[in-house]
Amino acid sequence: MAAPPTPQEGASQTRPPLFNGKYYGWWKNRLMDHLIGENPDLLSVVLDGPTIPMKKGPDGETMVPKERKEWDAADKLAIQNNAKSKKILICGIGPDEYNRISSCQDAKSIWETLQTAHEGTNHVEKSKIDNLNNRQ
Repeated sequence: MAAPPTPQEGASQTRPPLFNGKYYGWWKNRLMDHLIGENPDLLSVVLDGPTIPMKKGPDGETMVPKERKEWDAADKLAIQNNAKSKKILICGIGPDEYNRISSCQDAKSIWETLQTAHEGTNHVEKSKIDNLNNRQ
């Protein structure tokens, strides 16, 4: 993981690190630290996906999403963590990267879209390794 030769912004306690399309690995590690520094639950939202407040359905067995008016304090906190993690990711990217993720609905899909674009998928990475091994 290479760091940029001259960072464009300094370390900030409040702003997420800015990703300009280069040095993805460096940005990714800094952003993960930023999320944990804000609230460790935010990194869980990014890696595991959003928490959707649920309740038992009319049959008493299946789970259905709660209406907004039914949310309790824990549900509101989960919704807030979902929104905050998405906001941090969006505020940490430039306009070119925003175009790449503009259709994503949650922080996990933003994270995965950026990761796939800049690191590839496991399939792509495995193919690269196989190609290198075949050359030897």
